[in-house]
Amino acid sequence: MTGPDRADKLGPVRIGIDLGGTKIEGIALRGSGEVARMRVETPRGDYAATVEAVATTVEALEQRAGAIGSVGVGIPGTISAATDLVKNANSVWLIGKPLRADLERRLAREVRIANDANCFAVSEAADGAAAGAEVVFAVIVGTGTGAGIVVRGDVVTGPNGIAGEWGHNPLPWPTDAERPGPACYCGRRGCIETFLSGPGLQADYERRTGRRHAPAAIVDDGAGGDPAAREALARYAGRMARALASVINVLDPDVIVLGGGMSSIASLYGDVPRLWAPFVFSDTVVTRLVRARHGDASGVRGAAWLWPARAADV
Repeated sequence: MTGPDRADKLGPVRIGIDLGGTKIEGIALRGSGEVARMRVETPRGDYAATVEAVATTVEALEQRAGAIGSVGVGIPGTISAATDLVKNANSVWLIGKPLRADLERRLAREVRIANDANCFAVSEAADGAAAGAEVVFAVIVGTGTGAGIVVRGDVVTGPNGIAGEWGHNPLPWPTDAERPGPACYCGRRGCIETFLSGPGLQADYERRTGRRHAPAAIVDDGAGGDPAAREALARYAGRMARALASVINVLDPDVIVLGGGMSSIASLYGDVPRLWAPFVFSDTVVTRLVRARHGDASGVRGAAWLWPARAADV
């Protein structure tokens, strides 16, 4: 099926797309139930190919679902209210591009776009690991590092569209060895993202050992007792603890949810709360650190939910 004026014969369908730096994941929901899902590689560095990959993923999902759907897209950045162009994206080939307009032209319908961390936060606060919590800080640590904030069920975006852009603050309480910090694509040095993203862990390990090692391999080696990997993971946990302590001092969330590839490091959920305590301006810290309930699906489910259920009747 194609075209914006085809009726949905099988009930409302919402298409969600998580446009990541390395993969594009899509889901089709009917009500709250998943009816189709797929994943393709992101054409890194190629804007036109990225637009086409998103569009063909939407069409493939609709073919599997047997219906035309609304389309929501989570991106590793945001849309500027001033220009309607992408800004603040670690997928730098998207920056300055009219992504929404190009997708709407290609798909012949309205497309809603939001920051991927906000989509993730909405999903986990609604029926995920933070369900029922009043204030939720939801972190994605993967190719990049970002976060979303949900208060009483509503995502907080802010007048500049940058609420939760935690990854582009400097690492708090840096040691001498951490100054001035690695260069970040944003033009500054020492951003939290340069330490806590997957590439950040890999670069830290390489700086200390001279060896290139993928993040997953570092985690595996650490679990196997390799000293260099264990030290890298210990530095990572300490940095995450300081970075999240600064969030607790400002926002005081009930729950902090971790998602993205780095959230699979099981030791973080015990180590980080133990390590953040000295940096939190309180005699006790009851904020919970939890792993995303919906895993990789959280961001894409949240993107689908950029439309209310009945809005999918197109």
